[in-house]
Amino acid sequence: MVGKWGRWILGLIVVVSVGGAISSITKLIHDQNRTYTVRLATGSPTGEYYAFGQAIAQVTQTNEPKIRVEVVESPGSTKNMEDVHAHAVDLALVQNDTPVQPNVRAVAQLYPEMFHLIANKDANITTLSDLKGKRIALMPKGSGSYNLFWPLSQHYGLTQTDFQARPMDVDEAHIALKNSNVDALFRIIGLGNNSVAELLANEQFQLVPIDQIGALQLTQPYLAPTIIPKGSYDGGSPIPPEDLPVVSVSALLIANTDVHPDVVKAITRILYERRSELIRLNPRTANIPSPDISQNLGFPLHEGARAYYTQDNPGFLVTYAESIGLLLSISILLCSSLWQGRQWLISNQKDRADRYNLEILNLIEKIEQAKDFEELQNLRQQLLEILRKVVVDLDIDRISPESFQSFTFPWEVANTAIRHQEIILRSRTIPTPKG
Repeated sequence: MVGKWGRWILGLIVVVSVGGAISSITKLIHDQNRTYTVRLATGSPTGEYYAFGQAIAQVTQTNEPKIRVEVVESPGSTKNMEDVHAHAVDLALVQNDTPVQPNVRAVAQLYPEMFHLIANKDANITTLSDLKGKRIALMPKGSGSYNLFWPLSQHYGLTQTDFQARPMDVDEAHIALKNSNVDALFRIIGLGNNSVAELLANEQFQLVPIDQIGALQLTQPYLAPTIIPKGSYDGGSPIPPEDLPVVSVSALLIANTDVHPDVVKAITRILYERRSELIRLNPRTANIPSPDISQNLGFPLHEGARAYYTQDNPGFLVTYAESIGLLLSISILLCSSLWQGRQWLISNQKDRADRYNLEILNLIEKIEQAKDFEELQNLRQQLLEILRKVVVDLDIDRISPESFQSFTFPWEVANTAIRHQEIILRSRTIPTPKG
């Protein structure tokens, strides 16, 4: 009798084990073949968030074909945060000042966004305090730009009744300023935005400094001091004519807590390990900081992002403890030679980046002297060829990320100079009406 029950129990164990193995294999096959579609909320189609999202979607599709990122238009950061919390979208780009909702987790810090106050020179606006009695175009309600304008204006002693605030979308705001329907425009955007550059190409408009960052940080600690470098929007004029102090916030990538960790981990890996591909599509991605910074954003990390940032740490330390000790001992002996080698590499990277910057400056001179569209097109091709070489050099460590970041400013200035020269040449080709 005991033998019979023993055989029955053994048989049951075998059946359960086989069933568990089949279930595990089925789940593994399902997971390996599963495809994911995630919705990424960004901003307006003409804004930096939307362009940044498109770059992420394209590079993810190339390197992770089982993940499809659908880029979604949005009015701004507040709506993006709410939609991620409600899981109406899976991921979103937001400003780091946006109040965090419970179901939202951090993925990565992306790039700085600068405060732009652009004023009609006839309105005599040289500081934020001068907005009193003026008409100002703001971004749509719910956007990060709209929400941050109010504590900023209050710091400068202004109340809502001191001026006429007119929320509108980006295109309407730019048109309103051009047509003198408003005296100024406030917008938070990454440096070098094309639509801002086109607006500032008109000498009637100017950037207004925003200082007092120390005092602003007392109530808005997420703000950071920065400058818009001289010539960022036009190296010929230049615009701005001097380094302009302003304030910045950071763009963040966030995700709903329920997004599959493997998806978030894969997208996080794209941000850091496919940098050169992202840069080819959007130079703004060169400003993504180190993973260390993204692990300290003031609210919890998504499980998938944490898995990427901490991958292999424990196993590596335990498995290679003795090897690490040996390497450290050898490193002490080789410290001097490694230091010299490092200094040589840094110097070589800087020299190479400086040569590219000189090429850009020479091109800007030629652009400003271009006599026809054919010549201008040839110069544009030369500019793109320089960018291609720089991206290749960045990918193989011939130049450093810091050197590349310094290169992006003159490169964008050259682009602006080309657009400016096109306008000049086009105006010369338009026949004068006969009176």
